[in-house]
Amino acid sequence: MSDIDTIVVATDGSDSVGRAVDAALDLATRFDAAVHALYVVDSGEVDSSPEAVRDQMRHALQEHGGEAIVEVQRRADRDVTAVVREGRPANEIADYAREIDADLVAAGTRGRHGENRFLIGSVAERVVRICPVPVLTVRQLEGDDAGVDAPA
Repeated sequence: MSDIDTIVVATDGSDSVGRAVDAALDLATRFDAAVHALYVVDSGEVDSSPEAVRDQMRHALQEHGGEAIVEVQRRADRDVTAVVREGRPANEIADYAREIDADLVAAGTRGRHGENRFLIGSVAERVVRICPVPVLTVRQLEGDDAGVDAPA
């Protein structure tokens, strides 16, 4: 792999995405790369909620995203650009990587379950398929061992 100058970390704050954060930050340290932490408020989740609570749902998801990004910043040994966007997660991740001319996207393959789920299999798979830059997927294994999948 050639030099890595800019890394996007797609985060939802879950433990398995935390493993992707650690892998991305390790690469950032090795290559002295800029790090962008990206959280995407899933517009499909917001739109499918009852109209009376959509604004509350959007606000809660944005707040959760801010917390997830703060966690990335806390773990980093460098400044981290914080970005919260709304849309279809895989599309927003790919679009953002293209917009900032990223060299790598790091993503977890199993994220939070329930109403705040984000980077579970289908989203991570889609990111790998549509992203214009290499994607490092990091999966959670049973127990304490982290698994790193090959870049796509």
